[in-house]
Amino acid sequence: MGGVTLSLTRGAEQGTPRLADIASQAGVSEATVSRVLNGRPGVATATRRRVVAALDVLGHERPVRLRQSSVGLVGLVIPELTNPIFPAFAQVVEQVLAGYGYTPVLCTQMPGGSTEDELVEQLEDRGVTGIVFLSGLHADLTADPVRYHKLASRRVPFVLVNGYNERITASFVSSDDRSAVRMAVRHLADLGHARIGLAVGPTRFVPSRRKVEGFVAALHSFRRTRAEEAEEYVERTLFTVEGGHAAGAALLDKGCTGIVCGSDLMALGVIRAARERGLSVPHDVSVIGFDDSPLIAFTDPPLTTVRQPVQAMATAAVDALLEEAGGTPVQRTEFVFQPELVVRGSTARRSG
Repeated sequence: MGGVTLSLTRGAEQGTPRLADIASQAGVSEATVSRVLNGRPGVATATRRRVVAALDVLGHERPVRLRQSSVGLVGLVIPELTNPIFPAFAQVVEQVLAGYGYTPVLCTQMPGGSTEDELVEQLEDRGVTGIVFLSGLHADLTADPVRYHKLASRRVPFVLVNGYNERITASFVSSDDRSAVRMAVRHLADLGHARIGLAVGPTRFVPSRRKVEGFVAALHSFRRTRAEEAEEYVERTLFTVEGGHAAGAALLDKGCTGIVCGSDLMALGVIRAARERGLSVPHDVSVIGFDDSPLIAFTDPPLTTVRQPVQAMATAAVDALLEEAGGTPVQRTEFVFQPELVVRGSTARRSG
């Protein structure tokens, strides 16, 4: 295998990668691995990427010929890292960008750190190709949208994820929040829960408003509940465990036996509030989260939740951004993706 800077063997010599190991990790034949590492033609681009990724996963250095120079930087601005759904989005965005040869620059708005505007300024100073905003100020209807108008005037491509704002002309990628809550309410109604509550974030955020709209519509559809009465069973708080705990306590005081939450973290807070009262989840109270964050299936009990299609949404966001960066006219609209109800152990049929 002349010319390959990485020594490959079929043996089990410690520290030396084997063709078989790389082939197994990539899901291809040893012959395909050999062709990729030697730069030979006849291998599809996607297959070539899998082989290179296998080298990375196995901790082996890439041969010089496989080390790609970055074709540009792309900024990813997210609110914080404590909510696991944000790192999950970031990971997919970074993977898709890497597949196109771009280097991601992750920016977080941690407490006491840089603001979104400051992060954007820093990204522009670094000459980024474009920026993906996840649950940023675009989702806050009290925030001034002029910052995005100015960004567009400077011809910096950007895509906005989760938080459609009609005052901003841009490409949006969103999960269908109304549909998500309707599915959750239907599930609880089918299980016999007559008094259902919603724990959600502040009103100023677009996803919160849409979830409330879905909740009110669902209660009217399944229980013929008037909008004013449905609103009585909505608790607006923070998208955190502590916020869920407070909202859960209030909804339990109102006699709710089924509670839909605006995030998985909120759902964990609701479960804590129920247990503090000696109530069992799901036998006394059924709880549904939102996001299907990593590891959420391993909670006690495993959480029933509405899964955001993170892979599809993140891929669409990157594709839209790079099309615009490449000069292709992009449709200034909202691309809405359907979530999925994942039933686990935190919901059960209402007894009695």
